[in-house]
Amino acid sequence: MDKAIADLWQKYRRFKEEEVKSELVMYYLWMVKYIAGRLPVRLPPSMGVEDLESCGILGLLESVEKYDPELGRDFEAYSYHRIRGSMLDEIRKVSWVPRSMWQKMQELKSVRERLERERAGEITEELLSREMGLPVAEIRRLDAHYSNAFAVSLDENCKAGEDEVRFGDMIQDISSLDPLEQLSEEDGKRTLAEAVKMLTEKEQILLSLYYHEELTLKEIGKVLEVSESRVCQLHGRAIGRLRKILDQMNK
Repeated sequence: MDKAIADLWQKYRRFKEEEVKSELVMYYLWMVKYIAGRLPVRLPPSMGVEDLESCGILGLLESVEKYDPELGRDFEAYSYHRIRGSMLDEIRKVSWVPRSMWQKMQELKSVRERLERERAGEITEELLSREMGLPVAEIRRLDAHYSNAFAVSLDENCKAGEDEVRFGDMIQDISSLDPLEQLSEEDGKRTLAEAVKMLTEKEQILLSLYYHEELTLKEIGKVLEVSESRVCQLHGRAIGRLRKILDQMNK
C-alpha cells in the first residue's frame, strides 16, 4: 500500500474525520467504475449506468467505514465483493426476482461461462444438469426466469456485430402479412424485385436463401459464417427495411 494512503487509513481509523473519509473514497472511486463496467448482467431499462455506480459508491462507503488495515487484508480485495454486491442487490430489487432465484440464476450463468471457456463444443442442458446437480427441467426453468427477469423496451437497440438492431424490428407482427407473402398473393413480383434490389447485397442473399432456397436460419448462418441469432437479427432488419421501401413505393 502506498505510504500516503496508509497514512490516510491510520488517520481515519483514529479520528474518523469525514474529510479523510472523502479522500479515501475519491482514491478508490475507480473501483466502482471498473466493477460497473464488467458486471455480467443486463441492466433493466429503468436503470442506467449512473444508478449502478451510485449503488456501488454506497458499497464503497460502507467498505471504508468498516475496513481495518491492521487486520492485514488488502482493501481492494475486501471492498470488491461489497461494491459488487451492492450493485447486484439493486438490480435484483428493480427486476423483482427473489434472492434465492437470483442466486441460482447467477450460479447457472457462472457454470455456463466456465464450461464455455473449458470446452469448444455446445454446452447442453444435460451437461449443465450434471455440473449443477439439478434436473434438466430446473435448468430450463432458471433459463426462462433469467430471460424474463428484465423488461426490455421494444424501442431499445441491441448490438449485432457492427450494427444496431431495434428489438421491435426482430418481432413478427402477427396482425399483418409478411411483405413477401403479401406481394405473392397480389401478384406484385415486379414491385417486389425492385424493392429487393434496394436492399444491401447481404440482405438480398439472406432473403434468397431463406425464401427461395428454403434454408433454415442455422443453415444460412453457416453459409454467411455468422451465428444463428445474428441471422435472425439480419432477417428482422431486412424485412423491416423491405416494408418501409414497399410503403414508399406504394404511396
